[in-house]
Amino acid sequence: MDFKTLQIETKEGVARVMLNRPDKANAMIEAMWHELRDAMRWADETKDVRVVVIGGNGKHFTAGIDLSMLMNLNANLKDDCVGRAREKLRRFILDLQDTLTSIERCRKPVIAEIHGACIGGGIDLITACDMRYCSTEAYFCVKEIDVGMAADVGTLQRLPHVVGDGMTRELVYTGRRVDGAEAQNIHLVNRCFESTEALRHGVHEIAKTIAAKSPLSIRGCKEMITYAREHSVADGLNYIATWNAAMLQSNDITEAMRATMEKRSPVFAD
Repeated sequence: MDFKTLQIETKEGVARVMLNRPDKANAMIEAMWHELRDAMRWADETKDVRVVVIGGNGKHFTAGIDLSMLMNLNANLKDDCVGRAREKLRRFILDLQDTLTSIERCRKPVIAEIHGACIGGGIDLITACDMRYCSTEAYFCVKEIDVGMAADVGTLQRLPHVVGDGMTRELVYTGRRVDGAEAQNIHLVNRCFESTEALRHGVHEIAKTIAAKSPLSIRGCKEMITYAREHSVADGLNYIATWNAAMLQSNDITEAMRATMEKRSPVFAD
């Protein structure tokens, strides 16, 4: 696909989706939001993509929403009717939200690979990912409070499920920085690597491991874990029973059993 703000390459079943505005610290302009959604749709529909890694080119993961995008907002939403102008603003916010929800909609696991700054909208982005990894020099900041607004694209809804209610409130109310080591300590990231190079190598190895598993099973696991976040245990159990009643008898199970008996690694179809 032809992207202006992203760079994509695929290797060994892993698609690397890189935010590609390094001269602007990968600040997220409107085109990047739209392209992220397109990239998630492409990854979901591309059979030989089994895992997605989202990273950033240059010194930083992302500085968050580009301020020029916010500064131009009033002009883009201008209307003689105040009610209609407010409706446009609401639809604009909902569209940004949908961009990051597309990460959850993607049936493939999505891993955030974070180095340097991850600010504002970057937190919205990574909390929509399945897993998060960073390097020691990475730092995180829920910056919206310092520009006089409440984060409205997913942080307030997803971050509590990642780091808990109390820590979310601290980070959101203070806007303070969290370094890579603390990010691991509060479970914002799964692991903090000693360098950017180690981060990229480590994340690729994790992604390759996932890519070697049954794609159908991985897709089912993602569906169930995401569903369980918003539903009761009983609801989740009912859903997985229905899902497996439909999906359990797959060729992947036969291949896994045959590979075990033949003492080899299984090879699964996309």
